[in-house]
Amino acid sequence: MILTTTPTVEGKQIVEYKGVVFGEVVAGINFIKDFGASFRNVFGGRSKSYEGELIQARDNAMHEMSNRAAQMGANAVVGIDIDYEMLGADNAMMMVIASGTAVVIA
Repeated sequence: MILTTTPTVEGKQIVEYKGVVFGEVVAGINFIKDFGASFRNVFGGRSKSYEGELIQARDNAMHEMSNRAAQMGANAVVGIDIDYEMLGADNAMMMVIASGTAVVIA
């Protein structure tokens, strides 16, 4: 499965459009990671725990989108966009949505 943010795949021709596909992930941020990140807010630096959560959620959303495209008979997803949102009363949930157009390329 070819996944790209571009509207086309260089050297390939889109022969069929299957439709828009999505992959959604909602992940909770736990207290331990939140506590560690609060120190980074005070002293500066990167929060490796939050970065890890973000990377895992993004990868899972892309994988889910790819699986849905394959179920539609596509062999590529073009025009991919990834959105991130924080949800919940205390912004304790992170939502990642990957979307794109499922296509067949030749």
